Amino acid sequence: MMQTCTRIVIVGGVAGGASAATRARRCNEHAEIILLEKDEFVSFANCGMPYHIGGEIPERGKLLVATKELLQRRFRLDVRTQSEVIRIDRVTKTVVIRRLQDHSEYSLKYDKLILSPGASPFVPPMEGVSSKGVFTLRNIADMDRICAAVSAGANQSKKAVVIGAGFIGIEMVEQLVARGFQAALAEVNSQVLPLMDAEMVVPLHEELGRHGVTMDFGDGIRRIFSDAEGNATGVELQSGKVLEGSLIVLGIGVRPNTALAIDAGLTIGKTGGISTNAFLQTSDPDIYAAGDACEYVYGPTGESMRVSLAGPANRAGRLAGEHAATGRCAPTAAVMGTAVVRVFEQTVAMTGLSAKAARRSGINFRSVTVIAGQHAGYFPGASPITMKLLYCPDSGRVLGAQATGKDGVDKRIDVIATAMAFKATVRDLTGLDLAYAPPYGSAKDLIHQAAFTACNQMDGLGEVLDVDSDLSPYQIVDVRTSAEIAKAPLTGCSGVIEIPVDELRERLQELDQAKPTVVSCGVGVRGHVAERILVQHGFKKVMNLSGGATLRRRAVK
Repeated sequence: MMQTCTRIVIVGGVAGGASAATRARRCNEHAEIILLEKDEFVSFANCGMPYHIGGEIPERGKLLVATKELLQRRFRLDVRTQSEVIRIDRVTKTVVIRRLQDHSEYSLKYDKLILSPGASPFVPPMEGVSSKGVFTLRNIADMDRICAAVSAGANQSKKAVVIGAGFIGIEMVEQLVARGFQAALAEVNSQVLPLMDAEMVVPLHEELGRHGVTMDFGDGIRRIFSDAEGNATGVELQSGKVLEGSLIVLGIGVRPNTALAIDAGLTIGKTGGISTNAFLQTSDPDIYAAGDACEYVYGPTGESMRVSLAGPANRAGRLAGEHAATGRCAPTAAVMGTAVVRVFEQTVAMTGLSAKAARRSGINFRSVTVIAGQHAGYFPGASPITMKLLYCPDSGRVLGAQATGKDGVDKRIDVIATAMAFKATVRDLTGLDLAYAPPYGSAKDLIHQAAFTACNQMDGLGEVLDVDSDLSPYQIVDVRTSAEIAKAPLTGCSGVIEIPVDELRERLQELDQAKPTVVSCGVGVRGHVAERILVQHGFKKVMNLSGGATLRRRAVK
């Protein structure tokens, strides 16, 4: 292993930069490692900030992952906070640094340079955006300002408006409600978590509503109102609707901090991040990039794209630090975009492609949706999880999954993400030897059930119809009991023939074998049984409605 006095300069701390610095030291005791961070804190848990604001993490210090003093003492790093790199000279291998305390500047030579500048919240130019009480959440200073406003009751109005229903937006809504605020949520797209398929987030909409959150979808922000003292009083949406609130959180999205790289002439990828190779090297082999400002290979498509998540940033920083310090490291693994978020009592998670993302990318796919308990139904406390699984119709390779429920969601999505890393197929999923005991799962886990359904689809043993399909061309057979149907009729269709599955064989004469037929039940299990009965009694085209009446209620408005 190379043990030299190489000078490694790292721009930016937090996830990517701090991981790069500590890994570089562990791999090369003799390197000079200088970590430059423009903020006061060099390494902090930014994903935990909403939970400190809401009081779930009461101790602010818990968010400081590694202090400047610890990094200096344990790793012998030269940590320089409030130091902003303003220019890179690749010819002389020099960076120009501005000290933010006094705005003085100086130059610093490097042998290897690692860029981890992260991303900044997007704040559109608009009237009132500089009003008191308008916040974004990027660093500890932002968190402290929001905490102060929350503790003051935002001038006692106790009304908050959150713009943007991505991960940060809905986490902030949850935590503001926990602090006693009346919260309004506005999103320019038609749903929360726009990366996910629409029917998968309906339980989140219902959960937010149960906690008193008002929601406006398909409506972006136009301007922010303020009083004579410059305090925010509310926002006006593009539709003209006004939402009152003296605490405004903008969670509209982030933009990668790529100005340094662009000015230095480094290659920028198609999605706007710094382009890197498998070892995190940019178009200049002595300059590396990691974190939210760079692009990674996205596993389901094989193309490079930005994935602004903490996990990939930490892993990429670690590898960049090792390669800069030793000249070698393992190649960077493809990123699946695995993410999870809690919304009050609901959890939602995803990995890989959603159906909307697959269509947008022109990727051929099939999908199945199953609803089953997170553990054995006979064990107390069982609650349902809805999982949607996408796969390649030719090879069966898993392309992505989404799930929502109260408990056990993260476990299932982590299994799918792991399987995808090894290019697993749905047939591989059917044979997974997963842990089972009644308090934790079922002998046929939700993952198995989704994989069984996909394999049935591939093998011609169970054709599934998308839940939001137009059912008017079909003979529709609801195989639930009359009491179930009366309580929750099949949404968005008429002329439904009601035959309980246990009576179906004796009542086949009530159906027309020549017509294409759709069967439906509560979640799809009895529908599959009915489908197999009809097919083996001469019905030519039979399909099971994916997710049954439960999912159709969510998918069809």
